[in-house]
Amino acid sequence: MVAQIAQAAAAYANVAGSAASPGMEARDRLPSIDFGDMVRDSIAGAVNAGQAAEQISGEALLGRADISQVVMAVNNAEVSLQTIVSIRDKMIEAYQQIIRMPV
Repeated sequence: MVAQIAQAAAAYANVAGSAASPGMEARDRLPSIDFGDMVRDSIAGAVNAGQAAEQISGEALLGRADISQVVMAVNNAEVSLQTIVSIRDKMIEAYQQIIRMPV
C-alpha cells in the first residue's frame, strides 16, 4: 500500500513537472497571426496540395508511383480545397450579416 502511494505521488510529480514544458504556455504569449496571413497560407497550402496530387497522378500514369500515393495525394488536395471553400463561405456569410445590420 505504501509503495502504491509513493508511486502515485511520483507519477503526480512527474506530470506536474511536465506541465511547465514548452507548449503549455499561456495563449497570450504565442505570436499573433493575422487573419489575412492565415487565409493566404491556407490557399497556398491548397494550391501546393493540388499540384502535388497532379504530379503524383502523372507519375502513376508513367508507372513510377503507387496507387496508394495517388489516393493519399488526391485526398489531401480534396480536404484542403474543402477547407478553403468553407472559409470562403463563412466569410461571405459574415459579410452578408454585416450588410444586413441596421445603421
